Amino acid sequence: MTKYKHFIGIHIQRQGAQGMNSGKRCGKFTAFVAIKLAATVFLLSDLPICISAFSLKNSPTVSFSNSAASASQIGHCRGTRYSNNVPSVDRSFILGSRWRGECTIALDVSKSSSSTSEKSNKEKKKKLTRPERKALERERKEMALHRNRQRLKHHNNKAYKKDKSPYELHSEAVNCLTKDSTADEVVRAIKRAQNFHDHHDIKNIEKFLIEEVDEHFAYGYRGSLLARLAVAALHMTNHEMARQAIEVRKRDHRAGMLPLESAAIIRGLLRVHNVSDAIEVLNDELSLPLDGTSLEDPFNQDRLKHRALAISSLASRHFYEGEPQMAVRACQMLSQLGPVIRLAKMGPEDVTMPWLRIIQGAAECESKRRDGTVKIDDEASFPCNLVFAVLDAMTTFPSDNNDQVYEALPNALVRRTVFITGAVDMSGLPAADRGEAVFIGRSNVGKSSLVNMVTNRKSLAYTSKRPGKTQQFNYFAVNDKPEKEREIRYGDQVEGEKDADSFYIVDLPGFGFAKVPQQQQREWATFMEAYLANRKTLSVVFHLVDARHGPTDEDERIMKLAGTLLDRKVSYVVVLTKADKNVKGSNKKKKKEGKVSVDVMETLRETMKRSNVSSAPVILTSAETKLGRDDMWRYLRIAAEA
Repeated sequence: MTKYKHFIGIHIQRQGAQGMNSGKRCGKFTAFVAIKLAATVFLLSDLPICISAFSLKNSPTVSFSNSAASASQIGHCRGTRYSNNVPSVDRSFILGSRWRGECTIALDVSKSSSSTSEKSNKEKKKKLTRPERKALERERKEMALHRNRQRLKHHNNKAYKKDKSPYELHSEAVNCLTKDSTADEVVRAIKRAQNFHDHHDIKNIEKFLIEEVDEHFAYGYRGSLLARLAVAALHMTNHEMARQAIEVRKRDHRAGMLPLESAAIIRGLLRVHNVSDAIEVLNDELSLPLDGTSLEDPFNQDRLKHRALAISSLASRHFYEGEPQMAVRACQMLSQLGPVIRLAKMGPEDVTMPWLRIIQGAAECESKRRDGTVKIDDEASFPCNLVFAVLDAMTTFPSDNNDQVYEALPNALVRRTVFITGAVDMSGLPAADRGEAVFIGRSNVGKSSLVNMVTNRKSLAYTSKRPGKTQQFNYFAVNDKPEKEREIRYGDQVEGEKDADSFYIVDLPGFGFAKVPQQQQREWATFMEAYLANRKTLSVVFHLVDARHGPTDEDERIMKLAGTLLDRKVSYVVVLTKADKNVKGSNKKKKKEGKVSVDVMETLRETMKRSNVSSAPVILTSAETKLGRDDMWRYLRIAAEA
């Protein structure tokens, strides 16, 4: 049986004018003309044509088909007799044949035919599975979407040809710029040109914004568009275009320049290492408010905020790039800006400073400085650790006491710690080759906890609920040479030197109600007096006082010793511990801020005045909430740089 890949079967049934049940039938001539008209469409091509005619006694079923089936199956109905062989005839036979009843015409529209096995009826009636139906739906949707895009593209091209613009773009969404274009369309065009590095589009956008339109374009939004163009040009390393956009923006839109846009331009200039222009824009567009203007004005606050963020970008980028000179200069600018931020009554939530990134960059640059990768010409003018420059800036800004920043700060300043010795008299002290920071206070005031807090170590100094656990002068070396512990334990000779920021932390025994004999307490007191008076490398003394109870009689005695025995070069600092315990309730924010009663502060000030240490600074701390660790490190730096 001959099979056809593609065919069209046509069957014409003679039917009465009044319906299928009518005994009347249409004329032979009418049916003959209908067959010829239907077949003529296919006769116009050069494809082969096959015809099979049958004499039908009963009314057959009319069928039109377009699937792979034999010509004999077309029009198959009851009472039909047909031949399995379908003879090929020429066109003249079809056009010139005479009507002899109903007939079926099969037209082969395929270029080639093949003999294959017949598909079963079950395969024909088989339903598609759900994944197949979904795939078919997706394919149809994609085709419809493609047609819509083509139609839109054709429409845009047609409109463009109708009103052609010289500022044509490659973008399908915005294919040209005219004076009727909106600011949103220009921004979309700039973003696309920046993302795809389309130099053709960015040049046409530049000509359009600078040459075609004036300062009133898009209701005065042209200045912001020029700032966006400058950032995109810097991203594409087109410095000349960026410089021209910045100059036109300054000339025509100085009154409407926004601090946010200026900060974005500064970051773009820093990205391409154009530091001189970045500082020029910083001093010109993000300068400090003029004298006599209100710092609490929203515009001035916004300018201060973006000035701080821009300087932060300047510091962090140069730290990461191994250029500490400019980074330290930026930190000094932040130190000068911090008090102004406080005067403007702006909190840490108003100025979200990226301290974590700056600290990490400074730590990385310091590491390269120690191994010799980064060279500094004038070492004496730089801090012993670059992180101290960041710390100076941090202490001037409002602090949110962020835990991540706390983890990063001591980790950058304290790289190695090791227990050196426990001394009970002056002869047992280690060599005086570096600065020393002493923690002194009565028993159970929290000395060991505070030492662990500032070094970010859990058990550097042993803590205990039993008062008087510390019974000797415990020396801890910070940033000593590597493998120092092996040298102490086993006596091995270890090569290397201590870091430039190495110092000693000294945890002194507690006085007061420690459960030790009176004779031992007197020995501690004698040892402490000799130490405070004669230790040449002593740099700072932290006197710890419980913030809940205030100074005791023993605290006053220590204050008097500090006022009489300490050298003027030694910094004496009063530290109020356990400040979080004064906050009632479970308010975490208030616990982080800490609290001390007015009566305790008045008593403390009077005691300090009687002891001749009234000018000493007072720091509020908490080992649990990490309160005061930045202020503590300001004075630990004195020991590190001694």
